[in-house]
Amino acid sequence: MAKPTQTLKTVAQQLGVSTATISNAFSRPDQLSAQLREKILSACAELGYQGPNKAAQSLRKGSSGIIAVILSDSLEYMVSDPVASQFIRGVANALEQHKRHLLLFSGSAPSLDAIVDFVDGFICYGAPRNTDLISQLEKTRKRVLTVDCDLTDRPSVNIDNEQAAYEVARQVLSNNSSVAVLGLRLIDAEDTRPVGDSPLWDNQSSIAHRRLDGYQRALSEVGQTLAPERIWHIPASNQQQAALAARAALALNPRPDTLLCMSDLIALSAMREVLQAGLRIPEDVQVVGFDGIEEGQRYHPTLSTVWQHSDQKGIAAVEAFIRGEDGRILLPYEVRAGESCRSR
Repeated sequence: MAKPTQTLKTVAQQLGVSTATISNAFSRPDQLSAQLREKILSACAELGYQGPNKAAQSLRKGSSGIIAVILSDSLEYMVSDPVASQFIRGVANALEQHKRHLLLFSGSAPSLDAIVDFVDGFICYGAPRNTDLISQLEKTRKRVLTVDCDLTDRPSVNIDNEQAAYEVARQVLSNNSSVAVLGLRLIDAEDTRPVGDSPLWDNQSSIAHRRLDGYQRALSEVGQTLAPERIWHIPASNQQQAALAARAALALNPRPDTLLCMSDLIALSAMREVLQAGLRIPEDVQVVGFDGIEEGQRYHPTLSTVWQHSDQKGIAAVEAFIRGEDGRILLPYEVRAGESCRSR
């Protein structure tokens, strides 16, 4: 027969001491002698009592020491993404320095209800795939800080994505460029396709749309506009989806001589497709990335890209969260010219 569940009250009664004495043995050892504390802990172990309920303690104190990072997509996808992995590493290191704990939460989850009562707040990394989470984050009374996205009246840590995209595109475009954009999550679709006449899935939380704004501003300065059929929606930044978009873009007439890509992973997949098609980089096709991952610098030819330091971004997010920053923090970035673009 299973033993009855022990509570703080029942254990105190069996040991003939107060509930405060039991609680102090677990949580405030300086309040008891070492001998008494050891006696109580040993007796509790024999009774199968492991200490006061941590969740209840957190609710009473109003703090758990746990900060949830809401990812933009599923955990499986995000931990395999090199940019997200760098960011998470920075967050984890900073939280450990502050003796706080990390909880990773999928951006595809149906609701925050399972965790909202047990965390001190949220760092939202990118716009969650389930857009219902955005409205929940906007309404919660817990502290929310966003990274790579923006929510109304919430502090944020970002780079200036629109300006960075403009700068990297402006370095490679001319008035006779033939351009295609390999974009990321631009419309409400699960397959890779040209944007075409589909309405752009746009809100202020989407950095992909800010990057598109930057590309289009650079194009306008060289007297060009970009037809929707030459803007590709890729639902996830992975090699397979990017390869599909790159092959289709290279089949356009006229064939693009410049591919503006919204991530380095997309750009590297595009470069492989260009080379497999027997074309030269950058003589026939220039390729531009965004994010800054080590593989882009090891690849031949090396990748031209916007380099943002994602691990430092994670550290900056934690520091801003803990300090209670209440504004918009813009971090520096670098536009790195690689061999994938022609020098001007």
